[in-house]
Amino acid sequence: MVALKDEQSAARNARPRRSLDLETESFVRVLPIRWRLFSIAALNAAVAFILAAFIWNGANVLSRAWDDVRTVRESDKLLVLLESEASRLQNLIHRYINQPSQEVLTEILGLHGEVLSTLRNRGAIDPILSGSADELRTVTERFLQGFGEVRALQTTIAHTYENEVLKPAREMAGLYAIIEGAIGARDALLLPSLGKSREAFTASLVAANAFYLSSLASDAADEARRNITTVEQTIPVMIDLAENSLQRAALTALAQRAAAFGDGLKTLAEQFAMRTNLLKTAIDDNQAAMISVINKLSAQMTLRELQAQGSFDHTLANIYQNVALVAVIFLTLIVVIGALIARSIILPLKEIMAAMHGVVSEKYDEPIQGTHARDEIGEMARAVAVFRENAIAKRKAEDELRAAKDRAEKALDDLREAQQSLIAAEKLAALGGLVAGVAHEVNNPIGISLTVASSFARRCEEFTKEVGAGPLRRSRLDEFLEGGRDAANQLVANLHRAGELVQSFKQVAVDRSHADRRPFDLRESTDQIVASFRPVLKKSQITLTVDVPAGIMMDSYPGSYGQVLTNLFLNSVVHAFPDGRAGSVIVEARQVRDDVDIFVSDDGVGMSEEIQRRAFDPFFTTRRNEGGTGLGLHIIFNLVTQQLGGRLAFESRLGWGTRFRITLPRVAPGEAPPAQAAQ
Repeated sequence: MVALKDEQSAARNARPRRSLDLETESFVRVLPIRWRLFSIAALNAAVAFILAAFIWNGANVLSRAWDDVRTVRESDKLLVLLESEASRLQNLIHRYINQPSQEVLTEILGLHGEVLSTLRNRGAIDPILSGSADELRTVTERFLQGFGEVRALQTTIAHTYENEVLKPAREMAGLYAIIEGAIGARDALLLPSLGKSREAFTASLVAANAFYLSSLASDAADEARRNITTVEQTIPVMIDLAENSLQRAALTALAQRAAAFGDGLKTLAEQFAMRTNLLKTAIDDNQAAMISVINKLSAQMTLRELQAQGSFDHTLANIYQNVALVAVIFLTLIVVIGALIARSIILPLKEIMAAMHGVVSEKYDEPIQGTHARDEIGEMARAVAVFRENAIAKRKAEDELRAAKDRAEKALDDLREAQQSLIAAEKLAALGGLVAGVAHEVNNPIGISLTVASSFARRCEEFTKEVGAGPLRRSRLDEFLEGGRDAANQLVANLHRAGELVQSFKQVAVDRSHADRRPFDLRESTDQIVASFRPVLKKSQITLTVDVPAGIMMDSYPGSYGQVLTNLFLNSVVHAFPDGRAGSVIVEARQVRDDVDIFVSDDGVGMSEEIQRRAFDPFFTTRRNEGGTGLGLHIIFNLVTQQLGGRLAFESRLGWGTRFRITLPRVAPGEAPPAQAAQ
């Protein structure tokens, strides 16, 4: 009971939904199907257009944000490049100060030009560096100007070392040599002091060189000053121990050169101190300031890059959100409308398919739904209704056609029987004509034989009377014997001729009246058939020529072959040579492998194209008024193509004649008779 109530409730709820669906479907079906499909296409195009607009707008925003990011990154790369070049330039300067060389100087000058060129060219046009380019350029120029000052001071140091240190040292070495050369005895008192002074000088010179080559070696400078002080202290002692004026003059000059050497060391130390201070202030401090400016700009760029990247990410997220929202809304709308349109097409099509199945199943009493709709499916439903009406009419017509077909088949059977009767009559007529001709031909030798026999009988009676009357003369007996011999010869010749005609007619008649298959010689059978044409030839001006080689053995139907040849000959006599016209007929045969080509040609009037197209049609004749049946060539065609298993063709032209070509297999198709198979 509860289930029944639930079903009734569901049915009540389903009826309003079904009613709503029908109303919606009816509303949709007001539009043609092409407009429904176009509405879906238009909706899809609108979705694509809106999405393209969103994407285009977002792409422009993203492009600007990405341009900012790319600009910041390019500026950051430029700062990194400047920082790297500044550090490299600083290292090259320190390297040049410690180990001066032309290669290092060339590299420093080249890098110096690259840094200034980068600042002038790229820094001025960079949108981020353009505001700080002047400050950075100023720091960089101070850094590079400091290198010029250090380089000039380095030149001064080299000059001081050369003129104020090495030059006095060379002069002191010469004075030591002079003093040593002026000592006469090896045990002179001056030698110990001179050796000590000279050792101190040498140590001072080595220390001075070490100090010059490495400005950081301050111990070497102190050692050089201590040793030169030792040299200065030993000179007064050596003056007191001098043996001559040359030694004293040289020692005095040595004291002066030692003082100059010491002053040079002092000056060199002061210049090294200046260089160290200049390196610190003009190079290192400026480089540090340059790095500081670069770091400050780098921090600004990092902040700006983060801002640009954040803007880029925010814009991209907004584009994703908007596109997804629009896509969901429109896809939902497209799915709903598409489902509604599909339902408005599929359900009526199913109803039409059901109606079509009913028509095919010959269930004509089922109603066709949707015939009142105004869309294409309504037209299809109305077409199905028309189709059903046509099917009903067709069924009635088929019934009538089936009855008419039965009547036509019966008429066709009657026609075939009539055709067979006509064909048999045609064969009998041809055979009757042949019999009449042969009978006429046989009458001649038999009539002559009868006349000769009658005449000879009368002469025998007369001779008997003469013998009974008395003795005979020798000449009379010889005359009677000669006459008897002539009569006998004529009788034998004419009766032999009649026998040949009868035998030939007998063979031809048997072959034509019996469709028996047997082996036969084509030449022999052709001669027998041609012999039956002689009576016709005597009544006409037609010459018959036979060119058939001997030895062509056939395993076929000689009666059918004779019928074909006879009909072709009679057809030529009747149609090719009308009104007793003179002409010639040629029968030829040639063996081609397993086939035989037989040609029957005449030089008669020929056939027109219209007659050639209908030559083999049954009952077609050009001599209907003269008793022609129109079955001659039709019988020939059937005999050649069916029983003999060959092919028949012809060619003809008006005024040229006609030539029939019969191609027969030497062994006819079908099984051989049992007697022949046994052989």
